[in-house]
Amino acid sequence: MGDGQTVASTTRTDPVHSRRPAPAPGTHRPPDTSGTVRRATRGTALWPYLLIAPTVAGAAFLLAYPLVRNLVISFQHYGVRELIRGDADFTGFDNYRELLGDDEFWQVARRTLWWTAVNVVLIMVLSTLVALMLQRLGKRMRTLVMTGLVLAWASPVIATTTVFQWLFASRLGVVNWLLVRLGFDSYDGYSWFAHGTATFTVLVVLVVWQSVPFAAITLYSALLTVPAELYESARIDGAGGGRIFRSVTLPILRPVFALVLCLEVIWVFRCFAQIWAVSKGGPDGATTTLPVYAYQVAQSLHRYDLGAAAATLTVHALTLILIAYFRQMFQQEAEL
Repeated sequence: MGDGQTVASTTRTDPVHSRRPAPAPGTHRPPDTSGTVRRATRGTALWPYLLIAPTVAGAAFLLAYPLVRNLVISFQHYGVRELIRGDADFTGFDNYRELLGDDEFWQVARRTLWWTAVNVVLIMVLSTLVALMLQRLGKRMRTLVMTGLVLAWASPVIATTTVFQWLFASRLGVVNWLLVRLGFDSYDGYSWFAHGTATFTVLVVLVVWQSVPFAAITLYSALLTVPAELYESARIDGAGGGRIFRSVTLPILRPVFALVLCLEVIWVFRCFAQIWAVSKGGPDGATTTLPVYAYQVAQSLHRYDLGAAAATLTVHALTLILIAYFRQMFQQEAEL
């Protein structure tokens, strides 16, 4: 009786026996594989990082290294001699002081801001209108328009720029021929690339034409995510097209609009190939923006240090613009 009570008491108080019964005689306990499972899970978790490691390393080498190298050169005296021999002396902030004390630099900076503002406003307005138009077109017409947009977007930049140079040629250009046919005889033989304002206008048309397809397709894809029930409810309440866009479409697509706007600001601000191919910053510096100015200083004057400083200031200016925009956007979202 006492032995039975002792056994019963031990069975009740021992947690090990209560959770896991003792193995039967003649049987073996299975091995503990928890360590193997943990190691396998750890290896599986590391595998995605190993797959993207070459891409990250390549991006760091192609993007981070030039940026750091450019920053280092901006603090050195780096001319043709230093380019050949490689022994450049550090000069501190002398290059930045020289650059910021130059009136031409500030003229170029103001022109770059104006260039960016004009292009981005036109791109966003036209892209939104094209996206709304695609939403209302039939299937066949929508496919045709989107095919044209994709082809325009996929065209090489230099090839498109060359076509625009032909279109605006003074003697055999289609634009002058069309304007004369419409009654504007003053454009007979007009040289678009000999006047600063005209060249600026041609470049704006070129950049907007190249940028609208990407922005329009992106915005149209975002419009497809808006529930149709919201549009129907707004129409039942008597809202017009403009009211529906402001009260339904724009609030829902605000993040996508912000993303496209930021991408277009970056792309237009650092635009170089089109300007250099058409006018090389001329005539009389009328189309010289900060990227073109940095290239001119580095290649024409062989002042690679000043060119690097101008490029660094360009990156900083673009960063400040985007930070200010993001702060304003986050404040508006917080108020909502």
